Amino acid sequence: MDTKSTDRMGAGSMMPLGAGNEQTEAMLNVQKELLGAYEDASRAWLARVKSEVDLWSGLAAKLTQTRSMPEAVAAYQECVAQRMRMAAEDGQRLAEECQKSMSKMTRALSSNGWPSAGA
Repeated sequence: MDTKSTDRMGAGSMMPLGAGNEQTEAMLNVQKELLGAYEDASRAWLARVKSEVDLWSGLAAKLTQTRSMPEAVAAYQECVAQRMRMAAEDGQRLAEECQKSMSKMTRALSSNGWPSAGA
């Protein structure tokens, strides 16, 4: 090996020194993308918690205004139906967030020279 090639290679390494930097940069990019996705999810879930508080506070307000048992039961039914819709939306949101995270990781790792599972 000539001296120019040894200058570009790590001691005892068969890989150019820049290759490690590329992988480090790729990993940092993956972490930045995931952190951004987690921040977005955190904001969405915080808003979701607020809507849950509003739902139950609204029920309490309605119950204080009811004058009969049928009115109270109707208020409970409405609240429970809304809560069930919210739970379904929560499940959908969670599945979407997991899918986005996995897609970002897969795309970032595969486009930056990381070996795939089959390689």
